[in-house]
Amino acid sequence: MVFKRLLGSLGVGGPTVDTVLAPGAARPGAALTGEVRLKGGTADFDIEHIALELVARVEAEHEGGEDEGVAAFDRFVVAGGFRLGEGEERTVPFSVPLPWETPVTELYGQGLGIVLGVRTELSVAGARDKGDLDRLAVAPLPAQEAILEALGQLGFGFRSADLEYGRIGGTGQRLPFYQEIELTPAPQYAHQVDEIELTFLAHPGGLEVVLEADKRGGLFSEGHDALTRFTVGHHDVRDWNTEVDGWIRELIGHRAAYGAHASYGHQGSEDHHHGGHHSGPGVGTAVAAGAAGLAVGVVGGMVAAEAVDEIGDFFEGDDEEGEEE
Repeated sequence: MVFKRLLGSLGVGGPTVDTVLAPGAARPGAALTGEVRLKGGTADFDIEHIALELVARVEAEHEGGEDEGVAAFDRFVVAGGFRLGEGEERTVPFSVPLPWETPVTELYGQGLGIVLGVRTELSVAGARDKGDLDRLAVAPLPAQEAILEALGQLGFGFRSADLEYGRIGGTGQRLPFYQEIELTPAPQYAHQVDEIELTFLAHPGGLEVVLEADKRGGLFSEGHDALTRFTVGHHDVRDWNTEVDGWIRELIGHRAAYGAHASYGHQGSEDHHHGGHHSGPGVGTAVAAGAAGLAVGVVGGMVAAEAVDEIGDFFEGDDEEGEEE
């Protein structure tokens, strides 16, 4: 889906811009390719630069509750220093590297409810406008997909996914937010945990896997969270079902919950301790064991589709606020 409008900061008769991404989902750490299509206005214009900005819809928790906002997490200048003639049409191809920690937006072609975009900035004669926004689809890396499939085969179900502003202490996290995938427990663990939260932190050398369990309280004890971390290579060949099941058993058996949070605590505007279920629009799903693994079957798909369709208004509203400042 392409969201395009005239460059308002240049007035009527200015050039227009339309960025078209290559078909298919991109992958973290790989190249994002496409082209920027320019059409000249009613006069010649000097194009100072064309920049692409990666943006995400992010949730931020605070004492008063939870807010949503737009976070930019990378920026690339792909062209500039040329004159665009009156009415001239020009295409600028680009290839830029996605950050390794770029969140995954889909699994087996099914959306996870994560909203990412590529926003195009055109600078002309000192005036800048971010007039074009395109939705960005990102598929998982092989190790990420293998782990998710193993979880599905073990009986875990997909509940929702979101992007949380803040950092997970003790990890190599680089972006100002992290992706959290919430899973319903497999039947054999349902009496011990309410949910499992999974975060991937990819880097060139491999993948950090952060698991958090919202633990059920016993008859004489309160429930609490436990958190642990594992590291794998991008192309490791393992018995993933056995490996991941071992991780879950270690996580659930981990008793030093507060010590774990001291080492790998979630840090935002304030340290926060995850518990219960996050509310808000998402993709409710049921996950069946088998070859499809953690394949996402959308329940309440209209809600998810509406959330995706509103991305243009969401980001354009942010642009307009910036222009008024």
